[in-house]
Amino acid sequence: MKRPANPERQAECLSHLASKLRILRGGTGVFACPLGGKGGVLAFAGCLIAVSALLAQNPPPQPDFSKVEVKILPVQGSVYMLVGAGGNSTVQVGKDGVLIVDTQYAPMAPKIMAVIRTLSDQPIKYIINTHVHGDHTGGNGALAKLGGATPRIIANDHVLNRMTTPGPGQPPVPDADWPNDEYFNPTKDFYFNNEAVIVYHMPAAHTDGDSVVFFRKSDVVSTGDIFTPERYPLIDLQRGGTVQGIIDALNRIIDITVPAKYQEGGTYVIPGHGRLCEEADVVEYRDMVTIIRDRIADLISKGKTLDQVKAAKPTLDYDTQYGANVGFIEAIYKNLSAKK
Repeated sequence: MKRPANPERQAECLSHLASKLRILRGGTGVFACPLGGKGGVLAFAGCLIAVSALLAQNPPPQPDFSKVEVKILPVQGSVYMLVGAGGNSTVQVGKDGVLIVDTQYAPMAPKIMAVIRTLSDQPIKYIINTHVHGDHTGGNGALAKLGGATPRIIANDHVLNRMTTPGPGQPPVPDADWPNDEYFNPTKDFYFNNEAVIVYHMPAAHTDGDSVVFFRKSDVVSTGDIFTPERYPLIDLQRGGTVQGIIDALNRIIDITVPAKYQEGGTYVIPGHGRLCEEADVVEYRDMVTIIRDRIADLISKGKTLDQVKAAKPTLDYDTQYGANVGFIEAIYKNLSAKK
């Protein structure tokens, strides 16, 4: 069992990181990357691992948003990565305006907007949601109010369906957070800030409404929670997620990405939670999910019960990297057992 987060220790770690990097801008709550080039981006991303790992853990029911700062990482081209209280946000800026992928929580909107204003004074024209979960969509309405325009909120149609008809025990979603530009086809694309933006639907993956966003000229992919490099994926069975769908989506991301020399650089990957990544990280993650899926499938074929599968510890050799999580084992077991 993981120990509960210690807010005081988290604050101490953040303060120590800021002092070591010497990049805290007084009074703004904004971190900036002092290192140039692709190598510098990845080096700085490594410095953010400790912060990202804290934020990637399941947050408490009522986070103290007043103590959360928004960190900003220039990725490449016109794309930036924002780390805050919820899932990572991706921001693209240019002469046409501002586009943001995933909006974290509503109380974080003023801080996110303050960061965006260090990059651009243009209005927010587009919001894209990678899936339905509130740590990625909760700031939709709040950022729309602060953004200086009425943005298009793009998501797969399953996201709107889930928001408008929440399941048992799920809280209602405010109308202001609903997508107003849902798509039904396998892809949606448009041209913004001098580059093609392509939104791919990844069916039955983390949820049934997952999207991956590819900024073609900047060569950056924003994945949502299909890919979370510091923890096992959450397979939301209640909202249509499946383990095979996650593997298929990871393979699609690998198809989109192209590494540079020595498998480093090239296409950068912004995950739903955690550090900035490259194609090799996605390949490693895909292999992990596939291997664990196959192990559990083999145990199921031998008639093992869920408790027996847990006792077999099919994730043991990966737990030091991704954190022990019986929920991941349970989700795969239930998903594969339901197919019989």
